[in-house]
Amino acid sequence: MNASELRAKSIDELGEDLESLVKEQFTNRMQHSTGQLQQTHLLKEVAKDIARVKTVLGEKSRAMSIEDAK
Repeated sequence: MNASELRAKSIDELGEDLESLVKEQFTNRMQHSTGQLQQTHLLKEVAKDIARVKTVLGEKSRAMSIEDAK
């Protein structure tokens, strides 16, 4: 998932993506703690994807607030 793909999505779609990523992160953490997670690189990948989604959400919300102020 890259930033250009995320910027093309609406705020609602980004919210859904964020929710699913947080659930995935929780699942990965639980599997890691019980020794069931084979691909430990997923922990960092999901965290970075969450950060990307939050960044784009922040950009969009700031853009909307600037438009509302005009």
